[in-house]
Amino acid sequence: MKKRYPQPIGSIIRQAIEQSGSATTFDLQRASYLWTEIVGPQINRQTVRRWIDHDELHVVIASAALKNELSFMSTRLRDLINQAAGSPILSRVVIH
Repeated sequence: MKKRYPQPIGSIIRQAIEQSGSATTFDLQRASYLWTEIVGPQINRQTVRRWIDHDELHVVIASAALKNELSFMSTRLRDLINQAAGSPILSRVVIH
């Protein structure tokens, strides 16, 4: 009988996701959830909806002034989310 060493649960889950062929989808959805950590609670309260379309994160903001300001920061937001995710997952952040 082969001796097995314990593995962290995170690595076991990651292996299962990669074996199923869903690693890219998982990473994109994770990038969507990183939005809250990157922008903080005040901006997240103004976020109405967010979704992933291909490799773009679409975010709907309730406040017009905040939407305008975030539109100017979309490249920086994309870079911060990609950095937090650990790989260049997103090509663009679209603010609606």
